[in-house]
Amino acid sequence: MKETIIKQQPIYKGRIVDLSVVDVQLPDGKTSQREIVKHPGAVAIVALDADQQVVLVRQYRTAAERILLEIPAGTLHPGEDPRVCAERELQEETGFFPGKLDSLGGIFVAPGYTTEYIHLFVANDLRASRLDADDDEFIEVSHVPLAEALAMIERGEICDGKSVAGLLRVALQYRAG
Repeated sequence: MKETIIKQQPIYKGRIVDLSVVDVQLPDGKTSQREIVKHPGAVAIVALDADQQVVLVRQYRTAAERILLEIPAGTLHPGEDPRVCAERELQEETGFFPGKLDSLGGIFVAPGYTTEYIHLFVANDLRASRLDADDDEFIEVSHVPLAEALAMIERGEICDGKSVAGLLRVALQYRAG
């Protein structure tokens, strides 16, 4: 089942992603080409406030060409520990620092063409602690009961993969726990 990389040709090197065309040898000996977007990875956090409401962020996403409602998230810096990144991103995007931060595992965003892996966390015991937001981010923060966030997934109002995965994992954890 394994594909063996024969050759990689860099096409684009960006601030966050790199694009390469990769020649691979297939398990049957034939060859094929893959386009691979290399990404440093990211974190996404389901933050629950003192009332057990989910802290969500609303922001315009150019690739989606619309405003999305999401869980806080951000890209890992080179060599950065995902837990440290999660604490930083939560502070930058929501103004909260987690007193408790637990791993929910992670997800590959789209393994057919990108290496991006998102580490998922649940944050509790939030306390106010703002870090300056990124200069290019314009975010509105809202608090929604978990049950309502799940209903928003069903209605298609929350539709990005990391948010759906994180919220569903938390819902399953609370149901099982």
